[in-house]
Amino acid sequence: MPRTSRAARLFICFVLVCGLSALGYGILQGVSLHYFRFLTMLAIALVASRLKLKLPGLNGTMSINLPFILIAVVELSSFEALMIALASTLVQCLPKDRGKPKAVQTLFNVSTMAVAVGLAGRIFQGGVPPSTASVAGSQLLVLAAATFFVIQTIPVATIISLTEGGNALRIWSSIVHLSFPYYVLSAGITSLVTVSSHRMGWQVPLLLLPTMYGVYRSFRLYFGRGETLGRPITLARAAGIQ
Repeated sequence: MPRTSRAARLFICFVLVCGLSALGYGILQGVSLHYFRFLTMLAIALVASRLKLKLPGLNGTMSINLPFILIAVVELSSFEALMIALASTLVQCLPKDRGKPKAVQTLFNVSTMAVAVGLAGRIFQGGVPPSTASVAGSQLLVLAAATFFVIQTIPVATIISLTEGGNALRIWSSIVHLSFPYYVLSAGITSLVTVSSHRMGWQVPLLLLPTMYGVYRSFRLYFGRGETLGRPITLARAAGIQ
């Protein structure tokens, strides 16, 4: 971050504390693992995290790992979902040009992701839905995805405002304009996949990676042809928008 004010440092510390708290809460909920299922979802999420899109008007990228993180939140334990989300976030932060990742940005990303996954999981699992096929389950999934979206985007807009200047609300509006359709798509895909998993088996998410690669290619062509939206600003690399 080119300019780190005292307010920015305090905000980063606050996010780090929240992230550690979310991780600690997830551990306290239990560390039981569905080993093969967990490792399979982890591998898919790690691959998806490297498929990143350059966002026009922002010096940042967007990965296609979001549906896999949401599926983990819905179908796995809190600890498993956190491990998948945090690992994929770390991999997403690795630069493609073999450069060194920035420690502060990486910690900020991981912490934001931990809070987003922790709150989304708490909302969905707290309602104890029998499945996403039920009305209650679908409503909880929408609420959990909306919470995830808010927690992922507001801290990003705030840290940009604190380090680069500018109105935080306008920055957040620009981020929403670029990323909201993707979050809606990811929530819809998560609902379809989890319903299918209950009927056909947990292996259904394995079929999602080729589909998301197609989405990645489509977004890449769309953003490549789009016009630049204002001056580039340094985007704090948060999972989903990095």
